[in-house]
Amino acid sequence: MLQGIPSCDKAIIIGLDGGAPWTTNDHAHALKLHTSERENIARAFKSKNFTSFMSTGISIEGVLYQFIREEKGKIVMAKKKDHGSVTLQATKTAVIIAHCPEGGKQGYLNIGVGVMADYIESLGM
Repeated sequence: MLQGIPSCDKAIIIGLDGGAPWTTNDHAHALKLHTSERENIARAFKSKNFTSFMSTGISIEGVLYQFIREEKGKIVMAKKKDHGSVTLQATKTAVIIAHCPEGGKQGYLNIGVGVMADYIESLGM
């Protein structure tokens, strides 16, 4: 059994086209994004234009995370002191968004999100 701070404590999958949630808010570990947050994230990933993230940050559950970097037009990482970090990765039709609590290892979160993205893409999505 692992002990200590987890690398992922909350997550959501949204549609790339419009940001509709693919997962439920009813789960204890659901990342509960506002409609406007989902729409902004989906729009940025669909257009592969992350300028707004770079200039103003990424709003997740009402918290503004500072943009760290973008990779390959499909992965974005951000952090907020005392709030942890987030990793977002797009597939052909979805965006996976996961949160790492403060003190957790975002590198492990990146790996987990990447595995989920690969699986969703293997389904043609």
